[in-house]
Amino acid sequence: MHEIDFFYDPISPYAHLAFECLPQALAGLSVVVRYKPVLFAALLKAHGQLGPAEIPSKRDWTYRQVLWMAQHHGVRLELPAAHPFNPLALLRLGLATSTADAPGQTNRYVTEALFHHVWHGGGDPLEPARLAALQERLQDHMRERQKPWFAPDGDEVKAQLRRHTDEALALGLFGVPSMVADGRVFWGLDALPMLRESLDGAAWFAGAAWDSVKTLPVGVQRKA
Repeated sequence: MHEIDFFYDPISPYAHLAFECLPQALAGLSVVVRYKPVLFAALLKAHGQLGPAEIPSKRDWTYRQVLWMAQHHGVRLELPAAHPFNPLALLRLGLATSTADAPGQTNRYVTEALFHHVWHGGGDPLEPARLAALQERLQDHMRERQKPWFAPDGDEVKAQLRRHTDEALALGLFGVPSMVADGRVFWGLDALPMLRESLDGAAWFAGAAWDSVKTLPVGVQRKA
């Protein structure tokens, strides 16, 4: 049985694509996936980076690329009415569904609901009526499962999001989606084949290449 931590923020179109492609990438394996919401902006701030949508020319390319990737992989994706946006409300709604047997996690149903809220339909992710409908849907899901619902603005939900951020930074994460398996971090949609080979026990991962990159000298370091 393989265990994977999938760190994500629904603001990321790449995280949405990786989420949709993950089942196919892991087909045939016995896997437990733990979905962990994290504030992408906090990772960027910790590393002194801008997000791809915050760099004008890169912003245009990012949207072109994810639209192409979506049709290439057969995944539905429509750009939201505005992007980037503050995803805190969505992250907290997701964590409001956390349960005692999976603390701090969102199950696949909830994770999918968060991604579809942003990347299906082209609406405004923060429009109050849409957020209220999403909350009602998630609350119904918890009632059906006979599980408690935590207040999205409560201290426990806020603290859990901070814990996820601290955990992500401690693991060296710098972006989303990031998949962590067997102590290794795999970043991005294009890392899914690499993740699969690692879980399959490919010989490359038993060699020195994975760790040897840490010893590569820095030739020059620019000042910010």
